[in-house]
Amino acid sequence: MSWQARFDSGCAGFAAARRRLAVTASATTLVTGGTGFVGAHLVRALIERGDHVRCLVRQGSDRANLEGLDVELVTGDLRDRASLVRAVAGCRAVYHCAADYRLFARRPADLYECNVEGSRNLLRAAGDAGAERIVYTSSVAALGLRPDGPSDETVVATLETTIGHYKKSKLLAQQAALELASEGLPVVIVNPSTPVGELDVKPTPTGRIIVDYLAGRMPAYVDTGLNLIDVRDVAAGHLLAETRGRIGEIYILGHRDMTLEQILDLLSELTGLPAVRWRLPHAVPLAVGALSTAWARLAGGEPRVSLESARMATKRMFFDAGKAVRELGLPQSPIEGALARAVEYFRGRGLGARVRGAGA
Repeated sequence: MSWQARFDSGCAGFAAARRRLAVTASATTLVTGGTGFVGAHLVRALIERGDHVRCLVRQGSDRANLEGLDVELVTGDLRDRASLVRAVAGCRAVYHCAADYRLFARRPADLYECNVEGSRNLLRAAGDAGAERIVYTSSVAALGLRPDGPSDETVVATLETTIGHYKKSKLLAQQAALELASEGLPVVIVNPSTPVGELDVKPTPTGRIIVDYLAGRMPAYVDTGLNLIDVRDVAAGHLLAETRGRIGEIYILGHRDMTLEQILDLLSELTGLPAVRWRLPHAVPLAVGALSTAWARLAGGEPRVSLESARMATKRMFFDAGKAVRELGLPQSPIEGALARAVEYFRGRGLGARVRGAGA
C-alpha cells in the first residue's frame, strides 16, 4: 500500500473514530425508576459521568428526587408498550430500575404485570431500539438462601420456596431477563441487597426500620439479618455492570452481613439514642403480621406489619458480593457512613423526632 493510500485510510479511520465518539457523547441513557431510592442515585452518577439522562416517569409520580437535576423526562408506563418505544428511542444504554416494590398488595396481579410483563416489555423495546447495553436491576429477593452461610449468584430460588408475591414477581422477571439475554439481548443483571443512605423518599422497608428506631417505635427486635450496602455503591455498581459486566451474568451488589440487633446497635452508636435490648420470638411478629394484614384487607389501607415482611424476618438474608467485587470492582464503602447519611436525611424530613437520652 502506498503512503498516500495509508494516509487516506488513516484519515478515514480517524474520521470514523471521531463519528463513533460523537455518537457516544451525544447518545442518551435511559433510566426507569429514576424517582426512586436506587434510581435517584443512579441518575446522579450518570450525570456526573457526563451522560445525557432520560427518565421514564409515570403520570402523577412523586418527582422530588429529580428536582433540580438536568434530566429529560418522558411520561410512560411499563405496561404501555408504545410509551416504552418512545422512551428507548436513540438510547445507547438502558438501566431498568423501576419495580412495584410492595410487600402487601390488595391486587397481587399488579406486581406481576409491572415487574414481570413490564420488564419484558422494556427490555425487548430496548433491544429493538439497538441499545448497546441494558442493565436490569433485579434483587437478592430473586435468589435463594443457604441455611449455613451467605448465598451467592449460584443459589437458585424456586417459586415454591420464595416468600410472597413481590419476591415471586422479581424471580420471574429475572428469569425473563436471562431468557432474553440468551436470545441475544445485551442484558446484564444486578441484584442489590439492602441499600441504605439518603433519598429513601418512601421510605423502603429498611428505611422504615431506621425511622421507627429514631422515633422510638422499635421496642424490640427479632433474630433476622440483612446484607447492607451504601446506596451510592449500588449506583456505582450499575455503571460498572454496564462497562465491565458480562452479558447474561448476575452480580450481587452487596457488602456487609448484619443481624438486626447489630444494625440497631450501630444506630445507637451513631445517634446516642438508647439501644434496643428486647428480643422477640418469631411467633410474635408472625401473629401481628397475620392480624394486621387481615385487618387491612377488611378495613382498607396498608398493614402496619405485613404478613409477608414478618415471614421474611424469620430468615437471615445474608449474601456474598465477591463476584461483583472481583469482576466489576464494586466499591465497599463503610456502612457507618451510609447509615449516618440516612439518619440525617430522615431527620431533615422531620421523621424520627426522639432526642438523645429518651427512652426506647
